[in-house]
Amino acid sequence: MHQIREAIPSEYSELGKLMVDVYSQLEGFPKQDEIPEYYYHLIHVGEFIKSPKVKLFVAVSEDGKVDGGLVYFGDLQYYGAGNKSMVNKDAAAFRLLAVNPHLRGLGLGKRLIEICFNQAKKEGFKYLFIHSTKYMKIAWEMYERMDFVRYHEIDFEKSGVGIYGFRYTL
Repeated sequence: MHQIREAIPSEYSELGKLMVDVYSQLEGFPKQDEIPEYYYHLIHVGEFIKSPKVKLFVAVSEDGKVDGGLVYFGDLQYYGAGNKSMVNKDAAAFRLLAVNPHLRGLGLGKRLIEICFNQAKKEGFKYLFIHSTKYMKIAWEMYERMDFVRYHEIDFEKSGVGIYGFRYTL
C-alpha cells in the first residue's frame, strides 16, 4: 500500500527522475532535446515549492520508493500555463502527474488527484484545473472518469504541442 503525502526534500530528485522517465516514454510526446525547458522543470520539480501555495504530493511505497507524484498549485500565478485565463481566484490546479508505468491501473494517479481535491477544498476553491495533451491518453481518460470536463477557455499551444484544459467542480 502506498502512502500519499507531501514530498520531503530528499524525495524531490527521485520524483524528478520518475517524471522524466514517464514523460519521455509517452508515444509521440516531444523528447528532451525538443522541449528542454519542460524537461528541466520535470527533473528539477522540487523548485516549484519555492513559490507560495505550491505543494509536491507523492505516492511512496512501504519500502520508501517514490512511485508517483504531481505538483499542486494553490495560486494559479505560479502554475506556468502561459494563459491569461488562468488568473482565476476560484481555482487551484495541478500538473506534471506521473505514476510508475509498472504500477498503472492500481489507483495511484486517482489518489494523488484526490489529495488535490482535498487540498483545494480546504483552501476554499470552487474548481480544480489540469492540462493534458493528446499524448497523455491514459491520464486524459482518467480525468474524464473522475468527472473533469473539458474547459476550452484555458487551452493553449506551446512548442508546437496542443495543451487542453480540464476543470473539476469541487
